[in-house]
Amino acid sequence: MAMWNPWRGCHRHSEGCKYCYIHKGDARKGIDTNNIVKTDNFYAPIAKNKRGDYKIKSGQNVYLCFSTDFLIEEADIWRDECWEMIKERSDLHFIFLTKRIERFTECIPDDWNDGYENVTVGCTVENQSNADYRLSVFNGLPIKHKNIICQPMIEKINLELYLSEVELIVVGGESDKNARPLNYDWVLDIREQCKVSNVRFEFRQCGTYFIKDGKEYTLNTRELCSQARKANINL
Repeated sequence: MAMWNPWRGCHRHSEGCKYCYIHKGDARKGIDTNNIVKTDNFYAPIAKNKRGDYKIKSGQNVYLCFSTDFLIEEADIWRDECWEMIKERSDLHFIFLTKRIERFTECIPDDWNDGYENVTVGCTVENQSNADYRLSVFNGLPIKHKNIICQPMIEKINLELYLSEVELIVVGGESDKNARPLNYDWVLDIREQCKVSNVRFEFRQCGTYFIKDGKEYTLNTRELCSQARKANINL
């Protein structure tokens, strides 16, 4: 696994961004997250060592723009060069998430056609209204590998209309002292939707405030992922 952030910075885009960890972390460091800048890591996929070998070894998943959004408007001037590197490294599999799926057709290269085999796109939704809006767009896009990311999930969501071409659904709660609670019943409901449609399901993290069997629990941030794994409900 490798991380690639060719730029940094983002803007809050919808309800799911309210307690964004990127903005919180930058605020502690005195950094303006709304300033979108190219990073020194821009050429990471094609960087080579002294022997002339790629530093990122073949066969890895590369998590792209997990501290920003690959489709953010300010990055339009840099994205074509990223696509060229993604094409060059066909031996890697690139994964990016976006809340800006409506921009997708404006941001793809001319030779995209029905998608690159080495790219997975995850559409992030946090509530029913954004699920209906974004996934209705997502469903019609030419993408080889599609995931849906319900994280942070801030209300019950019905995905049944949008699962026909999806490989994986990820569900998770919100991490913040003011976080909106995650109800375990919502998680199980999406799991059942995935089971019916034969789609992989992953419960990635609980929320800081987690409701189970009618009782609300307050969890430490470092426990959120481990407690989700202990539930042992992944499909």
